[in-house]
Amino acid sequence: MKQNRIGAWIALIIGALYFIVPLIGTLEFSLRMRRGEYSFDAYRIVLADPGFQASFLYSCVLALATIAVGVLLVVPTAYWVRLRLPRLRPVIEFITLLPLVIPAIVLVFGYIQLFNTSSILPLLGSERGTDLLLTFGYVTLALPYMYRAVDTGLQAIDVRTLTEAAECLGAGRARILFRVILPNVRSAVLSGAFLTFAIVIGEFTFASLLNRPAFGPYLQLVGANRAYEPAALAIIAFVVTWACMGLLQIFGRGRRGSSAATR
Repeated sequence: MKQNRIGAWIALIIGALYFIVPLIGTLEFSLRMRRGEYSFDAYRIVLADPGFQASFLYSCVLALATIAVGVLLVVPTAYWVRLRLPRLRPVIEFITLLPLVIPAIVLVFGYIQLFNTSSILPLLGSERGTDLLLTFGYVTLALPYMYRAVDTGLQAIDVRTLTEAAECLGAGRARILFRVILPNVRSAVLSGAFLTFAIVIGEFTFASLLNRPAFGPYLQLVGANRAYEPAALAIIAFVVTWACMGLLQIFGRGRRGSSAATR
């Protein structure tokens, strides 16, 4: 038992060093913009850059739109499959895994060919149409994570019993979904939402090929032309991602605590 415990601690320390040491190196490099001393000049330059502010705000807005569309698409689908069509679960799971197998560049070129200005449904003829297409692309990229988070949440509750009880009280399908099922899988939905936010903030391929001013292309542009600012941007992106994970833990813990109190 002692040897197993020592081996586990050694593996944990090696894994932690593998991730932490490069992060510390990046942080240290980002603070060396002034020769001979540490400073936050790179961070001040990045945060004051109008390009950073515009691209980050743009990606945040698209992330919120992606989360909204993803929740409206995935929650009813996962609920209906688990309630009425359990035999289709392997098919749905396979479909939701496709964005992990098909490269993003293939997906975006397919979207461009399908939704160009000569198609039945033109979306690339205006900025708003391109933003809508980019949102759909982000929903596709986040689909594996959102679907599995929601499906895991539905697996933890008795969907059929809750549905039958609500139907006995006269609730309709929409009311059951949004007033009974959704509150019970709130933690799972938040998990998928924060993962989606992290994906959208760092995504490059879709935004670049659709020529939209997102945060991912801005990161690439700064990295190709400057030295210390890219390291600062990497640390900022890391902090944003881990802030999402922290919020996930906080909201998830609050939800579990309220559920335990109810029981």
